Amino acid sequence: MNRSLLAPLAALLLPFLLSADLQANQPNFIIIFTDDQGYGDLSSFGSETIKTPNIDRLAVEGRKFTSFMVASPVCTPSRAALLTGCYPKRVGMHQHVLFPASTKGLHPKEHTIADHLKQQGYATACFGKWHLGHHPEVLPTANGFDTYFGIPYSNDMNHPDNKGKPQGGFAGMDILWNDPKSTLTKWRTPLYEDTEI
Repeated sequence: MNRSLLAPLAALLLPFLLSADLQANQPNFIIIFTDDQGYGDLSSFGSETIKTPNIDRLAVEGRKFTSFMVASPVCTPSRAALLTGCYPKRVGMHQHVLFPASTKGLHPKEHTIADHLKQQGYATACFGKWHLGHHPEVLPTANGFDTYFGIPYSNDMNHPDNKGKPQGGFAGMDILWNDPKSTLTKWRTPLYEDTEI
């Protein structure tokens, strides 16, 4: 091959080769964010009462996220802080927990961790409770997530035996699967267990 063609060809191919190598070396990761859990409530953090073998295995095989301090003791503000890296007041999610009658949510112009990850070539997904608004323009798929399978709020806990049909609408908000109009009417736990990431 002519040397005069080799240098420009290498210059054209190098960014693609470096990009492919970078993507191949990117780690996969899962952030598990729970409500009403203390630091020592998992056995991987010292609990002798509550056994969490699957989470323990993830902690042993991966890394523990140990330096996040919640900005608020309740759902909406703490989720907003984790997703945006901002104090909840800065993103307007600081006053209280949002409920199904709420008219606001996390503004889609806020840059979330999902937005940052997508810019780095990651596929993103949100599973479980969102608690940052229920209107289509504020749901996870409007905030950087490729896939969303969950509930906008967790007001379904009011069912006395958790065996009957979930209470939709303002009593419990049905499960949404990417499309804000796609509601499902089975109890949540089996649906989460049966959904593949």
